[in-house]
Amino acid sequence: MNENLVITIGRECGSGGRQIGMAVAKRMGVKCYDQELLTLAARNSGLCEDIFRNHDEKPVSSFLYSLVMDTYSLGYASSHYVDMPLNQRVFLAQFETIKKLASEESCVIVGRCADYALEGHPHLVTVFICGDEEDKIPYLMKRYDIDADKARDQMIKTDKRRASYYNYYTNKKWGALQSYDLCLNSSAIGRERCVDMILDFAEAKEAYRKSGRKDDISRLLDEK
Repeated sequence: MNENLVITIGRECGSGGRQIGMAVAKRMGVKCYDQELLTLAARNSGLCEDIFRNHDEKPVSSFLYSLVMDTYSLGYASSHYVDMPLNQRVFLAQFETIKKLASEESCVIVGRCADYALEGHPHLVTVFICGDEEDKIPYLMKRYDIDADKARDQMIKTDKRRASYYNYYTNKKWGALQSYDLCLNSSAIGRERCVDMILDFAEAKEAYRKSGRKDDISRLLDEK
């Protein structure tokens, strides 16, 4: 049985989701895959890495989406889809790379519909990080050396692109509570506490799984 613990991080632009994911991975003693995933997918598929960066978390037409999902459901491997449309090959290569990573090691994966790609994995924790605009905009201003208007525009466009990509390729809604195990507001508790809570949640979820998903709530209610 695959005992690897995989934590996926969805995130709003400027919420610090990537930094939180990296800190979680450091505490676990494992790797965090963000842009690195594109490099691995390119290497595994034989496609140029620039192609993956140009298509990274970008939505496609509904027609192409249907082709992608039909092909993916048939289980085509990377060596068998050389004649597929480019966007389709990029999508499948990323999904196959995510699944390969999860089968080989415990890790943290940021974005790229990783939670959907690994649906059914026995040791998966799916997380979404959001934040308040008054915190996200100053963060983006400092990180990219831009003014508030440009930061707000970048935030809105990035989140819209990520939502469109996620909503196309999954049967869930980006940022919705029902789509994840755990949703955290980094503005409400700080990024360091987000790291603590993700690790605590992962431990609690594993303990609950091992218990056979049994929880004696009556005992808790009877306690004084």
